[in-house]
Amino acid sequence: MFRQPSLLFLLFAMLFISPVKANPVGVSKAGNRINIPYGSGSEIIFNVKTNTYDVITARTKIISNAYALVKNNGQSISSKDYNEVKFFQTAIADGLGTGKKYTIILTKPGLPTLEQFFYVYPGHDYFLTEVYLKGAGLKSNYMSPMVSNEVNINAKGDNRTLFVPFDNDTFIRYNAKSLKIDVENTSSEVGAIYENQSRKGLILGSVEHTVWKTGIFSKSKSDQLKELRIWGGYTDEKVTRDKTEHGYLSGNIVKSPKVFIGYFADWRVGMEAYGKANRIEETPYVFNWTKPVPFGWNSWGVIQEKLTFEKATGVVDFFASEIPAFRNGQTAYIDLDSFWDNFTGGMKGDYSKLKAFADYCKSKGLEPGVYWAPFTDWGWKSKKEREADGSKYKFSEMWTKVNGSYHDFDGARALDPTHPGTQRRIDYIIDKLKACGFKMIKIDFLGHAAAESDSFYDNSVTTGMQAYTAGMEYLVNRLDGQMLIYAAISPSLATGRYAHVRRIACDAWKTIKDTEYTLNSVSYGWWQTFVYNYIDADHVVFGTEADGSNKARLTSALITGTLITGDDYSGKGPWQNAARKWLQDDELLEIARSGLAFMPVDGNTGDKASELFVRKNNGYFYIAVLNYHAGPKQFSIPLKKLGLKKIGYTATELFGKQHVKMSTSLQLTLKSADAAIFKVRL
Repeated sequence: MFRQPSLLFLLFAMLFISPVKANPVGVSKAGNRINIPYGSGSEIIFNVKTNTYDVITARTKIISNAYALVKNNGQSISSKDYNEVKFFQTAIADGLGTGKKYTIILTKPGLPTLEQFFYVYPGHDYFLTEVYLKGAGLKSNYMSPMVSNEVNINAKGDNRTLFVPFDNDTFIRYNAKSLKIDVENTSSEVGAIYENQSRKGLILGSVEHTVWKTGIFSKSKSDQLKELRIWGGYTDEKVTRDKTEHGYLSGNIVKSPKVFIGYFADWRVGMEAYGKANRIEETPYVFNWTKPVPFGWNSWGVIQEKLTFEKATGVVDFFASEIPAFRNGQTAYIDLDSFWDNFTGGMKGDYSKLKAFADYCKSKGLEPGVYWAPFTDWGWKSKKEREADGSKYKFSEMWTKVNGSYHDFDGARALDPTHPGTQRRIDYIIDKLKACGFKMIKIDFLGHAAAESDSFYDNSVTTGMQAYTAGMEYLVNRLDGQMLIYAAISPSLATGRYAHVRRIACDAWKTIKDTEYTLNSVSYGWWQTFVYNYIDADHVVFGTEADGSNKARLTSALITGTLITGDDYSGKGPWQNAARKWLQDDELLEIARSGLAFMPVDGNTGDKASELFVRKNNGYFYIAVLNYHAGPKQFSIPLKKLGLKKIGYTATELFGKQHVKMSTSLQLTLKSADAAIFKVRL
């Protein structure tokens, strides 16, 4: 029931929503600015004459003359276009803490109302902001809360702008691009501009991913940033995989994504703060994982399409009898990847042997896992009309429509996540897998569900991320809390609501090249350890590689956060001895049991991986050092650079069990394609 507002309330509202010229609370005596403090001595200053704002930290302007820019029915509208300003502030208390919400209301005859919100907290060195358009007949696919041509990160030297991919497909890489060369960079969902030696940096990113794809554009000249903007409505075929423009939002109210903006003394701390803010602002839709960090095995590492019941149960036997100490919480997961339908004779076949496998795992104290790509059609090239599993709908009815054609990628055709045929197919397959008793599911090629489309079956859905939200929520609902959910190829940020574990990069196997590729993603995406319960380095394969290469591959998993292996343990070979030796080493396993990714030491490796990673855990300080090169390499690493502030430590190298004295630096030589992990008591 609604009540009429009291007279006192109306008087209060008039005070705080009065025009700026009436000098309301928060406007300086000069009457031309609104001061918005946040963090420890930082503030936003909104100029009510120009409708722009500055961001100031430690008395230094980091962002100057920033403004909001939106499009409505093809017309660009800037906050600078308005001539009437009102504002008010309210107290807020949410997952980020206790703070204030500042509302700036801009009006002008002939234009829709533009409202900009600033969310600030005294305990955080960042703020959140978003813009709304309000009016009749609105239609937009571009909304930016922050555009500036004057940005200063207050540091000179090795300045970088970071490219972050939208997903982990096509072996795409993160790239810390140098500003010494005039460069334009568009990063997906989050961007960082920082100086590598001092580590001072500016972080901008979306904390909402259910409606918009967000871009962060930066442009440099002569080592300085000349342009910076963050907006909802970003698409690029090479990054977001879209072959059409971003979908439109329409109605009487359209809002941008809420974005995070912060300047930090250490950009790495800023990225971790951003990751944590994402998990708070978009709380997980999936149930929270409270069981131990998952360890296990996946069949795509080596067996792949040759998967049989005999090979799978052979792996179970090896885990049960040969590596009983490779466990976390008394169990490990044995996960069947693609081609488990070899057991059933097709998706509509007999699932009894698949259930027998699941039962066999449980009889050995192990948990069965399975795989599926719910939003893809792999048989689309067939000339025959095909009926989808679980309904009478034809696959051709379910395909995502793009520019009058279809969204084909990775060899698969995208299915409309909102189509009832796609949903009945999810019902059918997931119910079969639940009935078999699986406790884990690896879901793959999820980016197909996020494709922008000409239209969707559900006509209330108009953007790719809205479709992704609908599809993933439907899938999670059908799983009904019965399985650990592991996401493979998927959007990096948006999947945080729906999965417990996410693979940090694309497929990787056993070579030092695979290790370096995976660790490029850890070097610049490790902070996703705070977006998910865990991130993962993909199946760790030892194969017939030399010990050094195998140590490096294992290290890549340990410092990412979980440990999923991938050799064919049903067959004999040197990989079995490697597993017996290293997968039962409790000091190594203790690293993975923490479930936290290591932080990179360096941020200037371009599209390559850092060689140094660190993490504090349970009273110890861990240092991982890797040599990706074909030849030995000497390292002389100042302890201060690693984050160790005292002089004189004793470290244990965990692979060789040797003790090493460190005074002011860590000195070592690594052989070709090798790795070392040092454990230091603090």
